[in-house]
Amino acid sequence: MGALSLEAHLSAQSGEVVGLLGPNAAGKTTLLRALAGLTPLDSGRVSVDGELLEDVAAGTRVPADRRRIGVVFQDYRLFPHLSALDNVAFGLRARGISRRESRGKAAEWLARFGLAEQALLRPRALSGGQAQRVALARALVIEPGLLLLDEPLAALDAGARAELRRELRRHLSTFAGTCVVVTHDPLEAMTLAEQLVVLEDGRVTQSGTPRSGPRTSAFAVCRRARRPQPVPWHGRGRGGRRAAQRQRARPGRPRRRIDRGVRRHPPPGRCSLPDAA
Repeated sequence: MGALSLEAHLSAQSGEVVGLLGPNAAGKTTLLRALAGLTPLDSGRVSVDGELLEDVAAGTRVPADRRRIGVVFQDYRLFPHLSALDNVAFGLRARGISRRESRGKAAEWLARFGLAEQALLRPRALSGGQAQRVALARALVIEPGLLLLDEPLAALDAGARAELRRELRRHLSTFAGTCVVVTHDPLEAMTLAEQLVVLEDGRVTQSGTPRSGPRTSAFAVCRRARRPQPVPWHGRGRGGRRAAQRQRARPGRPRRRIDRGVRRHPPPGRCSLPDAA
């Protein structure tokens, strides 16, 4: 796959959610795209549940629209010229199902997500949360055996993310197939996944459950609690304000630390999970 050598084996039961974590450029999104048939291999093979989907040496490759795999992208990838209803129906139409039947099933899924009134709206008229629901409905309407979610909540603000996380968990709990979720959010991983897998340089380095995984290598990095860092604070009293004014008035001199008070804030860590109880 270009400069990336990807070799990963994921094992999960039906109905199980696997959280895929790892540093940037580790191959997480590439793995999802290879499984979905969106990124052709330069060499190697892809198989899902014993079914061979791609084998470069044998010249075998199942097209993406013939794989029972649903995908939700980070930016949703909704077709801007289609309504929400037709976006959801697109996967069914690509599989040769009639327009009437496809739109009927799409309407049922939009109703499940509470979007019946937005069925005729185009993506630009939808909120971020509504667009996420449409993308998820489009992935589920084809009844996939494997569902791939590439940071599905990353594009939402904090308030919408919390609500959609609960809703996503509810829908995944009724999903009969296997789901793989790529995420950098520790809370998202703990909430959605029953199994965690760490990918580094295209290889699975660690795996386990959110509470019982090993504590070595990259998995330990992902499980490390965020350590609070002291941030200088001038306090509320007159002395604190005067000290700040004196420092601003003498910009050329070294800044003197003021220990009047300390506020502690967690650093903006990319991936950290709480330690096991």
